[in-house]
Amino acid sequence: MTAIPHDYAERVYAGVLGKLIGVYLGRPFEGWTYERILKELGPINYYVHDRRDVALRNHQLVVTDDDIAGTFAFPRALADNDYPPHLTAEQVGQAWLNYVIEDKSIFWWGGIGSSTEHTAFLRLKSGIPAPRSGSIALNGRTVAEQIGAQIFIDGWAMVSPGNPGQAARLAEQAAKVSHDGEAVHAAKLLAAMEAAAFVEDDVEKLLAVGLDFVPGDSLIRRVVEDVRDWHAGDNGHDWQRTRALIAGRYGYDKFAGNCHVVPNHALIILALLYGRNSFQETMHIVNTAGWDTDCNAGNIGCLFGIRKGLAGLDAGPDWRTPVADRMYISSADGGASVTDAVIETRALVVAGYRLAGVAVPAAPKDGARFHFSLPGSLQGFACEEGSPATLHPLSVENVAGHSRRGARSLALGFRRLAPGRVARVSTPTFFGKDGLAMPTYQMVACPTLYPGQTVACGLSADVPGGRAVSVRLQARVFAAGDTLVTIRSEPRIVGAQPDITLKWRLPDTGGYPIFDIGLEIEAHDPLGVDGTLHLDWLHWDGAPTVTFRRPDPSSEMWKHAWVNDVSQFQTRWEGLRITSSAGQGFIAQGTRDWRDYEVATTVTPLLAEAWGLAARLQGRERYYALVFDRAEGGRVRLVRRRHHEVVLAARAFPWSLDQAYALALRVDGGTIRASIDGKAMFEVQDGGRDALTGGAVGLLVDTGSVAAQEVCVTAL
Repeated sequence: MTAIPHDYAERVYAGVLGKLIGVYLGRPFEGWTYERILKELGPINYYVHDRRDVALRNHQLVVTDDDIAGTFAFPRALADNDYPPHLTAEQVGQAWLNYVIEDKSIFWWGGIGSSTEHTAFLRLKSGIPAPRSGSIALNGRTVAEQIGAQIFIDGWAMVSPGNPGQAARLAEQAAKVSHDGEAVHAAKLLAAMEAAAFVEDDVEKLLAVGLDFVPGDSLIRRVVEDVRDWHAGDNGHDWQRTRALIAGRYGYDKFAGNCHVVPNHALIILALLYGRNSFQETMHIVNTAGWDTDCNAGNIGCLFGIRKGLAGLDAGPDWRTPVADRMYISSADGGASVTDAVIETRALVVAGYRLAGVAVPAAPKDGARFHFSLPGSLQGFACEEGSPATLHPLSVENVAGHSRRGARSLALGFRRLAPGRVARVSTPTFFGKDGLAMPTYQMVACPTLYPGQTVACGLSADVPGGRAVSVRLQARVFAAGDTLVTIRSEPRIVGAQPDITLKWRLPDTGGYPIFDIGLEIEAHDPLGVDGTLHLDWLHWDGAPTVTFRRPDPSSEMWKHAWVNDVSQFQTRWEGLRITSSAGQGFIAQGTRDWRDYEVATTVTPLLAEAWGLAARLQGRERYYALVFDRAEGGRVRLVRRRHHEVVLAARAFPWSLDQAYALALRVDGGTIRASIDGKAMFEVQDGGRDALTGGAVGLLVDTGSVAAQEVCVTAL
């Protein structure tokens, strides 16, 4: 067993935040040279996303990015395989095939031989397993030695606290899905350093640990040794001189390809040595130095966060509040796309304990989705601003105390709140229209909250002077024309009360997705009211009772609430028509919290080799489904797919094109029932480690088109 540090969760959280801050900071000028950065932006000391002259990019801070999506999606291979002690490259490759939607999610889809990840994905898709999918022998050295293996390593380190050998082994297996050679050496070195940083702070000792995992004759070792020598030569005082030496010996002009690992690895070592104990200086150096700034800043930011913890991140400017823990992991498991640093920290921590053979601590506050237990955590909560003019400012701060289930809470402070004005705080449950314009990396996501689910939260109120305010749960929902409208629960009058619980079952929204969830505070005293509400926790789970359909012809956000893994998703005619030009595709909606439910729809196969209805869908390669195909004159099968298909039941069924079929699939614990046109067809039991316990609903089609008007989900 590996000893788990006492502050493991907090250090992982700091590592996740360091990764996010670095990526969001470096993203707007990714690929720029040092000279261009100085000319157009000047030295980088804080976020520049809102500079209107930054490469004409979208000017949001929190955006989709491959560095974030790949880093946090691929370690899900651990949970998907029940935390094996020796995860293989082939298993990580299976995670690629499950979570990556071709030409849409996670990667830069630059074409075979140009984009390393695109090349490897096509190899995997064609049946070539990892590690051959990423090998130099198959793809050539230029493709195999680009930067991608390095940028995705942080998750493997964070599940290996104090265990650099395990981190290097996991990073190597993951890297070999798409990379080879020096790219794998760089990934192993950095992963080992990050894992060791949980128990070792000294930079030189961390470098020694990392170098233990790379060959003595590797170019990566030579790069590290050169940068160390240059750093020693100026006594650590002139990073610009060392940057120039790096550019002269290891610059982009010395290597083929778009984004080679070697120059960027050198800049990470530069920032590590010269930034030492200052997060501000580390971010300044690694971003001002140029080239692949978001990748380099993300890696060194994670390493710094693990080394120095939250205190190290907080020792300079406020990097955290603008981010507010928010992140996107755009993938085929759309219910996990809109997430935050606290949620992802918990997943990594669970994996770390499981791999160490140590009992996993109970989830904070009985597993509440929003629990604010980590210092400074906001989990996306922010004061709603702008129109309407009746909105009142509200301070939002993570504080110690005021929690019945834990040690921290979210303080919502208001001053002189007058009648007729309201203060609102909320966190996203989906993405807004601006998400459609995110640069380079497409947003693929489902909402995390649905009509028919019950939201509950715990509060305490401190409204002095015998006064009171009304508080209610509120959500914003997309409506006709993709405008946002606010819906609310019944109000609750509160004054000075230590323990308040609010519950609200979300009403039917007519097919429109829910954008966010939060609280609304309103005063009635004509003199105005000061006070603080402390939000202890907020939670929902379980399947909803909801109908998905096209709500109106002028809106599109409802359509983007579906994970789209098909060639065409058309809504002009039947409402839901999907086409896969070659092979199987699907659309899906829901989250892994959906466990026991029935999904029902009426499907018309227009032209298809196979088609069906899925439940407990967890990506492209993990689901139960009722599948119709043309074999044996027409048949229907109940299958479980976990990268390989297992037929749970089958029978002849001579189906016809252009005929509508009413389908129902019921998942209740280990019992799975299927019916067609109201007639029971299958009832099976599926338990054990291969069973799928929760997930989304979906429509499947293989090489053709099917149509439906709506899909209904009923919680059991």
